[in-house]
Amino acid sequence: MSLFKARDWWSAALGEGEEFDQGCMCVGNVDNSAMGHKVVVGSYMGMLRIFSPHAAKANEAGQGAAEAQLLEVHLQNAIIQVELGKFVCSDLLHLAVLHPRKLSVYSVLTAGNVEHGDQYQIKLVYEHNLQRTACNMTYGTFGGVTHHSLCIQSMDGMLMFFEQDSYSFGRFLPGFLLPGPLAYNSRTDSFLTVSSARQLESYYETLAVATEAESRQDPDQPLKTGGKRLTPDWILVLGEQALDISVPSFSHSSSSIFVLGDRNLYCLRDNGQIYFMKKLEFNPSCFLPYTSTDGTTNLLLGNHTNMLLVYQDVTLKWAAQLAFVPVALRVANFDLKGAVVSLSWDGHLLCSYMGTDPSFFSTPKVDAREVDYEQADAELKRLHKFIREASRTQVTVKASSALASSKLTVGVQPPLAVTQDQFVFEPLFSAFLNGRYPPADLNGDITLSYSSPTVPHVIQCQFKLPLALVCTATSPSKSSSSSSIFKITVDTNQPPVDLAAIFPIAAQSADNEGNSLAFRFLPGGLVTVLASKTSRYRIQSDAFEDMWLVANELVHRVDVHFAKQGVDDFKKSFSGPLPLKDYFLSVDHHFQLRVSAQKYQDLLSERAAQFRAIQRRLLTRFKDKTPAPLQNLDTLLDATYTQVMSLAEAAEENACQLEEAFVRLRSSTQLLVLLLSLWQGLTPEQTNILEATMLPLLHDTPQLQGWEESCDAAVSHLLRTCLSRSPKDQATTLAQAGGPMLGLPRDTARLKKHITLLCERLAKGGRLSLASEA
Repeated sequence: MSLFKARDWWSAALGEGEEFDQGCMCVGNVDNSAMGHKVVVGSYMGMLRIFSPHAAKANEAGQGAAEAQLLEVHLQNAIIQVELGKFVCSDLLHLAVLHPRKLSVYSVLTAGNVEHGDQYQIKLVYEHNLQRTACNMTYGTFGGVTHHSLCIQSMDGMLMFFEQDSYSFGRFLPGFLLPGPLAYNSRTDSFLTVSSARQLESYYETLAVATEAESRQDPDQPLKTGGKRLTPDWILVLGEQALDISVPSFSHSSSSIFVLGDRNLYCLRDNGQIYFMKKLEFNPSCFLPYTSTDGTTNLLLGNHTNMLLVYQDVTLKWAAQLAFVPVALRVANFDLKGAVVSLSWDGHLLCSYMGTDPSFFSTPKVDAREVDYEQADAELKRLHKFIREASRTQVTVKASSALASSKLTVGVQPPLAVTQDQFVFEPLFSAFLNGRYPPADLNGDITLSYSSPTVPHVIQCQFKLPLALVCTATSPSKSSSSSSIFKITVDTNQPPVDLAAIFPIAAQSADNEGNSLAFRFLPGGLVTVLASKTSRYRIQSDAFEDMWLVANELVHRVDVHFAKQGVDDFKKSFSGPLPLKDYFLSVDHHFQLRVSAQKYQDLLSERAAQFRAIQRRLLTRFKDKTPAPLQNLDTLLDATYTQVMSLAEAAEENACQLEEAFVRLRSSTQLLVLLLSLWQGLTPEQTNILEATMLPLLHDTPQLQGWEESCDAAVSHLLRTCLSRSPKDQATTLAQAGGPMLGLPRDTARLKKHITLLCERLAKGGRLSLASEA
């Protein structure tokens, strides 16, 4: 931010709801009078205005804009660009106005004198109806003539040349995609534009001998008539899109071409060689080269931080603050010589100068008074009470005025679902299991949005669904306990608790001694919990991922139980070994489904292309005036259609299986993170880092970067930083394996190797940290 502001000399607000761009303003002696420069502004709403700015007196500050306005007329069509030049066979200046489908040339006349000043009007000299939608235009002494000709670039890449009231010829730009800025270089009699290939192109000699545009509608089709293909005389690759091109001619010795890019400012010679380039540290909005002294060029540059910058070549000489983002800049001579005229997109027109009187912020005086400590203490107690009540009630909104558009949004993790996820008035909903597999997370979130009379509000909170929502308590079976495939054991330093006491929902189904209970998930999985006579808890199931919810709930409820009893030194641990082999089964299953999804996608693309090709050939046969045999194309079409439908159904079924596999993978990963934290005694911060590393995605994205690639990149980063064995190892670890995977890998061997290495580093004393010195 600059200390100095652009000092306002004259300003005006142009209409309400109108829009403007860089071509909508020009400055010059539009009425050919002795009064000097005027400002001509056209808007996209079709309003044309002419101003003669002058310094407003103190008693007429609100009337300066009205008195300075010479003319306001509505031209019906949107105004894209306005230019002043010798567009008629005379030395007088005329106004060229470019509309989307029309080019009009006007003369500005004084119609008479009234009490408040001269009365102005515009008179149409000639106009051209355009066959193509215009984008921008440029003018100059094309071919060395004395008067000015006009060149219009259409939206589809055609250059249309007009010499006064007659149309000369048209040429298509080669390889055209989108229109760019257009400028005329009178020194070389050439035209400059920036193509969609992000390169500056110059056209001169081939314009006259190229094929006429009317005889060749497609610029890329082969030549059927005389003439040459239009090719640029020289090309300079910019590597970015250009906002504007300016070819100033301050003196006969100056020969510079200026191009304003998105991030760079270029100055070129007339032959396309770069004279200098300035890298910009901001987003520019417009620029204007305005004078040249001692072989250097001065230019004004506006940016999107409301700054007006003055450069001398590449050196910043001055910076001033504006009240808006300028889209057009001009330099004019009114009563004030060298005034800077700037225009914003919403019609703020300003004539300013570079002042040297800084604007400082002065802190207002504060009334000195003694502090009433009793009153402050009472206020603090009231606020503490309010905070405690808010913490207990969570989502409770109390408003002193009527609210509007109250909406409550509820979200849970799949395959959980809610009967209604949005409520407008009274929030009443129930959650249920909507899938054939247990969820990976019982947490949900609530978002409440409402509008007060002044401002909209949004409140968010989280809630946890009960374990009984996804499973039911059942009697433990000794046969199922002994035959379970997957088992994990959690050790504590306190005597075992009564499982029926901490799991009230399973109290009736627990055994008599309360040392075992079982949970059956609604989709069908069974998980058994056993408490030994010492201090050990065993969780076992036929599915590795099914143990996650029960294990997490067991650890949480045991913590709460001993916290209520006041046990401060309660500790829990996992003695291992880590069930990595069981965990990798979930990883491989998810990966194979991703591979299948990619195969189905490729096959569908192939069959769809074949189906379209057969359709085209059949259509050609049906359109042929002389019937020809179909040669079993109809049979092939039916067979291809059947294949497409079968592949689509298989791909849809695979997508459902992939969604289920990812939820099971999340459960397995969270169980592994829990065991790692118990195994190495990780702090909550370290556990959060590990969970964010192992679960970088909460939703699977098989078409983009999936879980395998994201997890491998995160684990590799930890192995190279906080879990590296030495500073030398930071640079050499995993160098043989290459960088992180950015696409679908060939297999999961690399990922499983890195996860195994992560567990080994943690076992050898490695600690997780995001600090830079770790």
